[in-house]
Amino acid sequence: MLKHNAISLAPLSPSKTSSKSPKMQTNAFQIIVPKPMIPSLINPPAVHRSPSSTPLLKPPCAISISTPNGGTTTTVSPLDVVDDSVTAFWDYQFLFVSQRSETTEPVTLRAVEGAVPPEFPSGTYYLTGPGIFSDDHGSTVHPLDGHGYLRAFSFGKTNGDEVKVEFMAKYVKTEAQVEEHDPVTGTWRFTHRGPFSVLKGGKKVGNTKVMKNVANTSVLSWGGKLLCLWEGGDPYEIEPETLDTVGKVSLMEGCDLAVETGGRGGGVWDVAARLLKPILYGVFGMPPKRLLSHYKLDSCRNRLLMVSCNAEDMLLPRSHFIFYEYDSSFTEVAKQAFTIPDHLMIHDWAFTDTHYILFANRIKLDVFGAMTAVCGTTPMITALSVNPSKDTSPIYLLPRFPDKVNHNRDWRVPIEAPSQFWLLHVCNAYENLDENGNSEIQIHGSACSYEWFNFQKLFGYDWQSGKLDPSVMNITGSKSLPHLVKVSINLDANGNCQRCDAEPLNEWNKSSDFPVINPAFSGTKNKYIYAAASSGSRSALPSFPFDMVVKLNASTKSVHTWSVGSRRFIGEPTFIAKGSEEDDGYILVVEYAVAVQRCYLVILDSKKIGAADALVARLEVPKHLNFPLGFHGFWASDD
Repeated sequence: MLKHNAISLAPLSPSKTSSKSPKMQTNAFQIIVPKPMIPSLINPPAVHRSPSSTPLLKPPCAISISTPNGGTTTTVSPLDVVDDSVTAFWDYQFLFVSQRSETTEPVTLRAVEGAVPPEFPSGTYYLTGPGIFSDDHGSTVHPLDGHGYLRAFSFGKTNGDEVKVEFMAKYVKTEAQVEEHDPVTGTWRFTHRGPFSVLKGGKKVGNTKVMKNVANTSVLSWGGKLLCLWEGGDPYEIEPETLDTVGKVSLMEGCDLAVETGGRGGGVWDVAARLLKPILYGVFGMPPKRLLSHYKLDSCRNRLLMVSCNAEDMLLPRSHFIFYEYDSSFTEVAKQAFTIPDHLMIHDWAFTDTHYILFANRIKLDVFGAMTAVCGTTPMITALSVNPSKDTSPIYLLPRFPDKVNHNRDWRVPIEAPSQFWLLHVCNAYENLDENGNSEIQIHGSACSYEWFNFQKLFGYDWQSGKLDPSVMNITGSKSLPHLVKVSINLDANGNCQRCDAEPLNEWNKSSDFPVINPAFSGTKNKYIYAAASSGSRSALPSFPFDMVVKLNASTKSVHTWSVGSRRFIGEPTFIAKGSEEDDGYILVVEYAVAVQRCYLVILDSKKIGAADALVARLEVPKHLNFPLGFHGFWASDD
């Protein structure tokens, strides 16, 4: 005889802390439509309930969301949400609901739990990511192709010790956004394909508008400029007070990759590059050079480090990189160029006091996919596929200051990490030198398997149906999923590699990504790492989206966590320093409470993660300003 538990859409306790984590469930997600007469059962895990200053909102009787297929509305009643796989499917969709509204004036946020302490630093937390996924003419786009939607949370003192938090959000007015959005009617018509999408309601075959610079990946405040960056073009400058778009900023003018270190000419790939350039630059309008969206801050030298590559590198088995260094006034103070004889896709990278470090995520050309992509019947990304032909992971150590190198090691020969992995993000790297000239390099970051990193199905997006399937992000096997890694490289005084190891950081094997540190320790030895992670408490969503913040101590190997609660997710954490100790500060992270369709800015005490009182405050974003899952953020201090 079947027993039926009552199902409620009310969220469980919004916070849960732990220094020990439950065993992660790794069942693959499947979309299961329950039989009307025999619904499946849900037994939500028990969670610690923290005292709240205000009662939780009562859930609506029905949930209405905009689905990716043309802006139609789907209603899910509590009676329908009877199987965790169904609940999980809709919870996942809520993370990618388009937000078409923008703020015209700052909106003061209300603390629904706790309070912002008087000593909280003054400044602004910027968060960028896509804002819209479907237009008014039947087209949808991949989350990576969604127009950049910049969110700003400003912290400032009012009369007395009270800290006021104001929220603003606006679209980055890129060239593509201006073309695709009608500000008079408020309607959208997608005209650019973007690298990961195919238009349904617009021009499909023969559409050469491929490089859709959406400025949606990362944000940076440096040298008096606020910039929104994307992986394939120039950044856009934003006015910090109003979030109005100033315009495109070129940081790569006058750069020649063939000069300086590593340039070679006359080979077969140089001929191929010369043939490709008129097609890529002229026909498809690709910029000659792509500025990568991930940058680094050298805290010791007070420098900004950035890197670019060539457009044609995506199609050829060689890669060109230029590394730029800027001082605090955004003046270029150094530039290095390298040519690597391998076909690579680099999203994030590392640096030390003496090296730039590239992890060789290896790709290859898919000839058939390239033909269909050029015709416009498949996304441009189908021209590429991952290349897991090697069992090892090549790591390139590039000399940051060649005139100071005292050995003859050929940097074109990579260090081979003994295991195969695809690097996702890097939070820090540093180098220790002993009295004999031997050095040890340590890199902390996140990685996944080549199997998990599926170009055509990132975030579970199906370009043929225009829908999101969370099962793609929750495949079985902990080694495949995003996880935190520590890579150690030992070099002798002559630059020869004596040892290279890659292992889970602190033996933490739960699905994790977006690792960050106290930025004051960037490029130097650090002890603490913070990341977004999955508790594994939901069988249908065991690995992604993330639902807890994890704090790892690299010295003691300890691990502590703070969990946001059931049917709530988080994005990338950001560290805000308040004292001289490495972990003396706060963690800012956005909570996406999908059960009640609300967004909250959460403030955690970074020292207390793992304790019951880690939560400092939870600030509520007005419901009409809810926003989709963000990508990367930046804290800009007023000091």
